[in-house]
Amino acid sequence: MNLIAKTFDELTNKELYEILKARSEIFVMEQNIHYQDMDNIDYTSLHCFFMENGRVISYLRAFYENNTKDIVRIGRVLTLVHGKGIGKELMMQSLEAIKSKMECKKIIMDAQKHAVGFYEKFGFITTSDDFLEEGVAHQVMELDL
Repeated sequence: MNLIAKTFDELTNKELYEILKARSEIFVMEQNIHYQDMDNIDYTSLHCFFMENGRVISYLRAFYENNTKDIVRIGRVLTLVHGKGIGKELMMQSLEAIKSKMECKKIIMDAQKHAVGFYEKFGFITTSDDFLEEGVAHQVMELDL
């Protein structure tokens, strides 16, 4: 699969709609997390995703942490299709896109605890104890570049 990596202003209306639909499907409908998804961070994010048959099937966003160019935070990581390696491919290709387009020194994330082992395969290490975010256990993870 070929990753699509675009800034907010580069997204088409359809891509943006499909991104928001996929995020709602996973976080609100599947995981029952009730939060304000449209948080204005999308405006300054790099949106990395795969599309299949006109639908976003895997997605994450990356943005600079605290207006510093040294640290990028990733979030809203999702995959609609499970068991086919799409999540792994999303992470591999997105990390390369972030490195080339954002030129940071470190990537951080608040990972859902059940997914920590997945992110460790890409070199992320846990740097916090468990904490609740929207009622879901998370851990801070970091990847030095």
